[in-house]
Amino acid sequence: MARDITIATRDLTPFERLVMDLMCQGKSNSSIARDTAHTEKVVENTVSRTAKAFGIKADGDTNLRVLLALAYRASYGDKAFDALAVPCSHFELGPDGQPICGRHI
Repeated sequence: MARDITIATRDLTPFERLVMDLMCQGKSNSSIARDTAHTEKVVENTVSRTAKAFGIKADGDTNLRVLLALAYRASYGDKAFDALAVPCSHFELGPDGQPICGRHI
């Protein structure tokens, strides 16, 4: 089932953004809890609140964390992806013949 990825209905708090950055790095809730010195329940609640900010609801056909990561990256950019040091695959040739990334300018 195709889902629309929309921007957040409100600005995310700094902690919500931190949790989303770590989630986009592939970290589990327990790992995020350790990294942020919070309980796993706090992280779970933060993920849930952030999903509501994007209008994402869990159901049997979708993975909430995947949709949330896509929505977060669509709204806030690819900073979390860039932190993984994966080379950009969006290169195009610029007017001077040099490869540039239209998404990361």
